[in-house]
Amino acid sequence: MNRLSAAMTADLDAEARDHLLRTDGQEDVCLALYAPSTGLTRTTAALSRLVLPQPGERSVHGNASFAGQYVVRAASEAAKSGLGIALMHSHPTGTGWQSMSGIDHDTEKSYARVAQTITGLPLLGMTVAGDAGWSARFWQEDGGHRGAENVRVAGPALRLSWNDAIRPAPTPTGAQVRTVSAWGDAVQASIARLRVLVVGVGTVGLDLAIRLVQAGIQHVSVMDFDTVEILNLDRLITASRLDAALLRSKVYVALRAMRAASTAATPTLNGHELSICEPAGLSVALDYDVIFSCVDRPWARAVLNQIAYTDLIPVIDGGLAIDPFPHGGMRNATWRAHVITPGRPCMQCNGQIDGGQVARDRAGLLDNQTYIKTAGIKAPSRENVSLLAPSVTASMLAQFTSLIVTPAGLGAPSPLRFSLATHTLEHLPSETLDTCPYEQVVGQGDQRSELTARHPAADGVREQRQRLAGTTRVRVGRLSQRLLEQATKIAAGLWA
Repeated sequence: MNRLSAAMTADLDAEARDHLLRTDGQEDVCLALYAPSTGLTRTTAALSRLVLPQPGERSVHGNASFAGQYVVRAASEAAKSGLGIALMHSHPTGTGWQSMSGIDHDTEKSYARVAQTITGLPLLGMTVAGDAGWSARFWQEDGGHRGAENVRVAGPALRLSWNDAIRPAPTPTGAQVRTVSAWGDAVQASIARLRVLVVGVGTVGLDLAIRLVQAGIQHVSVMDFDTVEILNLDRLITASRLDAALLRSKVYVALRAMRAASTAATPTLNGHELSICEPAGLSVALDYDVIFSCVDRPWARAVLNQIAYTDLIPVIDGGLAIDPFPHGGMRNATWRAHVITPGRPCMQCNGQIDGGQVARDRAGLLDNQTYIKTAGIKAPSRENVSLLAPSVTASMLAQFTSLIVTPAGLGAPSPLRFSLATHTLEHLPSETLDTCPYEQVVGQGDQRSELTARHPAADGVREQRQRLAGTTRVRVGRLSQRLLEQATKIAAGLWA
């Protein structure tokens, strides 16, 4: 059975709490519309807007009650757009994840079948506590319900409410003492429970993945379809000449390094040899709470850009640009990092993707040197060096910390760019464009426009790796490498 969660923007959260958490301390109720966001192992209800009660549709009397016509009105409105409805109410004196009272249970159960019949989707029950914590459950046609594992509020600060019964806080290990001391047990408990995906485990992505597991995050996964090559070894930490000779995938190398570095007591580390541009890659990505974008192609960035808004999963993107002189020497190098989330400009608005380049990349034209030369366009930059890549990693981790830990309560900043030649850090004045196609589809979930498709480049790399892996030389080499890695693991266990 799929895991369940719910998500909303910071603006919708503020609007809902403004209605539900009354100044007179009484409980209140309202309805909202949601779109399913269906991943490989998790379904999320992405809330899009509130449907506030009209006069006569609800009554406040310590508790709150409402008329059946209110539910029918909201459900009918939802059905026209292929959406479901959420029944929200408040527990003003409660804190944290809330259980249901008998009245709450009977009320939600009585309307679950009505909502299912009209919309075709489960009723989502939600409770907001006095400390702004949310809880959520999905009602089934048989009258039962299942709790969500978390509720996330996506904005410049990512706020999560956790269902301890489904996603309990892990106990910090001795290796995390100094990490926990930076922000305390409560923040660490939330960070450690995040499901984080790193898309692209090259120079920056591999370093990021290692840092994340060192911080005690239990669930970290990596996605990359590429193979380790000799030309990667000047910047792909922990990769070796043997990995290149044995045609190891970058995911293989990343998982090996992550297992060695993890400080969690029971880490769950997964690898996906996929492209985010493929439907299967998108499906995997929708299972996560935060995504790191470490890709250098327009199409992949566009897919991740879309997810941040349609599915309310914050994306932390960054990159490095090196400007060499034609005949040697460096004019400049710049690196930048930004959080892509409702309340911050998308990658198209901040100049990191161009719609025309996305279309060319999707059509495979950016891999066609004849087309690039004839059209007079610039191919995607491939320059990267190990001396500067850690600066990108640091910038992206700082954005992640600002998003999750929110030092001084400020959250993630506007896009940042550092110039090496002048040693200056700029806060870029990017704003959402009125015509932005991404930020107008917040919370659409599965109704998002289709950007993914078959990715021939990914297919070709995987097919070549699989074909060459069948040779005797590679099979024997991989067996020897695996035996050596197992022996190293056993030895480490004996000395632990």
